[in-house]
This record gives sequence, C-alpha cells and structure tokens, in this order.
Amino acid sequence: MDAIDLASLLCSRLCHDLLSPVGALNNGIELLADEQDPDMRERCMELLSESARASANKLKFFRLAFGAGGGFGDEIDTREARTALEGLYGADKRIDLGWMVTDEKMAKGAVKLLLNLGMIAGDALVRGGRLDVGAEQRDGALEMVIRAEGPRILLDPKLREVIAQGHSGGEVEPRAAGAWLAHSLASQAGGSIQLNDPADEVLLIGVTLPN
Repeated sequence: MDAIDLASLLCSRLCHDLLSPVGALNNGIELLADEQDPDMRERCMELLSESARASANKLKFFRLAFGAGGGFGDEIDTREARTALEGLYGADKRIDLGWMVTDEKMAKGAVKLLLNLGMIAGDALVRGGRLDVGAEQRDGALEMVIRAEGPRILLDPKLREVIAQGHSGGEVEPRAAGAWLAHSLASQAGGSIQLNDPADEVLLIGVTLPN
C-alpha cells in the first residue's frame, strides 16, 4: 500500500464518522417540514442544532488530525488541538478529557500524531471514562502519553498491531486509518510508539520523538 491507499482510508473514516450526524440533519429537516406541533418543532430544532454541532466538531478534528492543516504553518497552537479533541469527545459528557501539554506550539506532525492516538484511545472507551493526553520536552526528545481509563476498554488487536508495526500486508480497514497514520508519523520522525498489555484495565500509549 502507498500514500494513495492511506488517503483513501482516511477519507473513508471521515465519511463513516460524518454519516450519522449528517444523516440526522437530513432526517430532522424532513421531520420539521411536516411537523405542525410547536413543541415537536422546537425539539426538531434542538436535534438539528446538536447534529450540526457534532458535524462541525468532527470536521474540525479531522482537519487537524488527517488534513494538511492549511493556514497553521509548520507548527500548530496546541490550544487548537485541545479544542478539537474536546469537540470530538466532550460534547456528550461521556468522556472526561484531561489535557497536560506543556508546549504552546508543536510541530504539525506531532500534533497529528497526538490527536490520532487520542482518538484511538477515546474510541476504546466504549462505556465512557477518562482520557488524559500529555506531552512535554524531556532529555532532548518530545514525549507523549495518552491514558484511557473506564469501566470497559476495547482496543481491537488489529489496531494495536497497526499502531506498533504499521501495515504488514493484507487489507487495512478504514477504522485503522488513524492507527496507520500514527505509526507512519512516528516512524518518519524517527520515534516509536509503545502500548501497555491489552489485559490491563487502563490503556497507556507512549511516544518518544527525538528533536
């Protein structure tokens, strides 16, 4: 597989994640057109607002995590990354987000790596929980730690394999696009990604990127 395959997977992942909120928008508009009851119309408007917000939040996140990040230059303000991750997971209050990134700005590739790993860890919290994301400069390297804790953590073994080893042949599903991108970004920067034992109740992902 090559860069074109990765781009296709990223597009498939984006379309998959946007299908639900955009579909809800379409359904809400159809209901609103036929509904005459004031209370029901108000409820339809609330649902439309929620779906529009969810769509916008996902697009903002994917722009930073998957896209070229146009307009940001070689470095990205980490507050933008925090806002993107909060928009992805904070709106429904299912996941509490802790942000412990010391640098005000980070290289574009490092931000993409952090966001993709954060998304993977957040998706693993299938029943909600807490997601902590941290990054700091230490001993001439950028160290990142993503910690997910909740009543149930589910990380597909395929995702774990792609994060640790990259694409090793065979078909890669769209849901693994972020994992493949994360591995590629770490490898290109001369870094490495470590994950804790899948039997542990807490998911830990660590990254070391040399400066």
